[in-house]
Amino acid sequence: MRPGSSTSSAVGSYLSLAVFSAAALALSVAASLLFWPSQAGKETPGVQGAEAVPALSFEDATGAAVSLADFRGRAVLLNIWATWCGPCRKEMPALDRLQTSLGGTDFVVVALSIDRGGLGAVQPFFDEIGIAELAVYLDESAAAMSALGITGVPTTLLIGRDGGEIRRWAGPAEWDSPEMEALIRAQAGLATTGTSPPSSNAKVKQWTALPVRQV
Repeated sequence: MRPGSSTSSAVGSYLSLAVFSAAALALSVAASLLFWPSQAGKETPGVQGAEAVPALSFEDATGAAVSLADFRGRAVLLNIWATWCGPCRKEMPALDRLQTSLGGTDFVVVALSIDRGGLGAVQPFFDEIGIAELAVYLDESAAAMSALGITGVPTTLLIGRDGGEIRRWAGPAEWDSPEMEALIRAQAGLATTGTSPPSSNAKVKQWTALPVRQV
């Protein structure tokens, strides 16, 4: 064996290990950006009135300023979404049907788009899929994401009449299913239809939310 060969071999092995470790770390970071953690697609329970949702401001389809406080007195299902998000697009008709079923003086679905294209991106999509009951709400700066501590879409919050967060979902759900409707009625204190309240895991798809990034 030539002098120094052991040292060279050891250095080479160390470098190989370092490269492998760096690659593994990079893959781990990439995975964390692409997917929610283990709570993805599941509900995160909260307590009504325990913590008020931040005072969010956004716009409607006419460009008029709207505040989340404008809905105080009604339970709100706040859905943060974007047209470039496949799961968001897929669940939008169900949210529209939920608004048809429960919407009124006691409850409203607020679908808040974070599309940078604003109304020009949202309205054609709504027209394409026949959205009839949901109003257009726009947050082109995605300020609501930061205020609510959200990193992926769709994310949905159930907000009580007093403005406190009751529950949130990371990822899409079957919003118009009987189980989900009963869950929302029970948690938001809406009039029931005689159906027994379901478990808190009612009809929530085990999908992941998408990271908030656009090209």
